[in-house]
Amino acid sequence: MNKILLIEDNVEVRENTAEILELSGYEVTTACDGKDGLERLKEFKPDLIICDIMMPVLDGYGVLHIISKNPSTAHIPFIFLTAKVEKSDIRKGMNLGADDYLTKPFDDIELLGAVEARLKRSKQIQNEYDANISGLDSFFSDAKEIESLKQLSKEKRIRHHKKKTNLYYEGDYPNYLIFINKGKIKTYKTNKDGKELITGLYGAGDFIGFNDLITQSDHSDSAMAMEDSESYYIPKEDFLQLIYKDRSVASRFIKILSGNLKDQEEKMLHIAYNSVRQRVAEALLTVQKNYGSENKKFQFSREDLSNIVGTSPESVIRTLSDFKKEGLIEIKSNQITLIDIDELSTIISRGY
Repeated sequence: MNKILLIEDNVEVRENTAEILELSGYEVTTACDGKDGLERLKEFKPDLIICDIMMPVLDGYGVLHIISKNPSTAHIPFIFLTAKVEKSDIRKGMNLGADDYLTKPFDDIELLGAVEARLKRSKQIQNEYDANISGLDSFFSDAKEIESLKQLSKEKRIRHHKKKTNLYYEGDYPNYLIFINKGKIKTYKTNKDGKELITGLYGAGDFIGFNDLITQSDHSDSAMAMEDSESYYIPKEDFLQLIYKDRSVASRFIKILSGNLKDQEEKMLHIAYNSVRQRVAEALLTVQKNYGSENKKFQFSREDLSNIVGTSPESVIRTLSDFKKEGLIEIKSNQITLIDIDELSTIISRGY
């Protein structure tokens, strides 16, 4: 029996929704606000979360923000309940890989259809994958079954490296995620006197270069084969889609990248989220420069911003909400006003 956590501050909506789900065979636990929902999440361990957006204490975006940064909950499918979003915008968001939305009032069929679709989608990518090329190919094949990831390329390639051959150099711009299939690779920095400092040692089953891809910065060190080696090159565009297009896929992919080490998962989730902040800030400044007025206001849809940023509308909306709470912007309908351009510029330069 699938378990659902329902977070909704309206008593009537909460009770009616819970009854529909329970009559359909789901085990349901309810919460009256975001803070209460996070407390129940610790013990209930749901297969899916349904959450209202506008709530006291902690709103739905805050709930999603918190669970997305925790490796133990980041994979849980998440459906928003809202009374303010146009259905056309919702469907466009889904096509871009966002978590689902239900507009209140909704009927039984719409609710159950959304729940079944999200659970099915989640199960598509919950397999365990071997740390080898075959396992990666299986993961990519399963990921491509999800609508928003159908455009993943087939241009992954195997490369062979002779001993002491460099895979990349410090300062190069990263274009690939590299998976080591055979052999040993070291990463290192070289100071101005030519002295080498080894920053990491890697072998079969390890990935290298992913932090630089997430932050979209030049390689912070060099990589060299310590013996004859074989690696699997995954294009940057595929990597970014797997990280940003679908939360459940991103969670599973990060587990693969981190080798299921919790500390490393938390670090990568943090870096990925900060990178979204950086790119949304950059998109806002770019749109303001090209389309804004002298009073720093402009009209721009969340969907168009998400296309510029290269992530889902849900991630853009969550980040805009954070910026609003931090006093960096104001939002009224589709009109955005930049309040603190200097701080937005600082976010771009420091990455968070």
